[in-house]
Amino acid sequence: MENPFKQINQPLKEVPKELKAKVMHDIAMAKLLMEIAELFSYNLGHIIETVSKKRKQ
Repeated sequence: MENPFKQINQPLKEVPKELKAKVMHDIAMAKLLMEIAELFSYNLGHIIETVSKKRKQ
């Protein structure tokens, strides 16, 4: 088995444009999903907090 740490100082290889575009698209989609999930989870927490405060009054 070849030692992978010997390849650290080697020059970088060029990635095919199709693969790079697919990876960038996948990252953008993951980021979008995380932002949407954060948006809904934040609003849901705010709603629960508001309702619980109104019930105490």
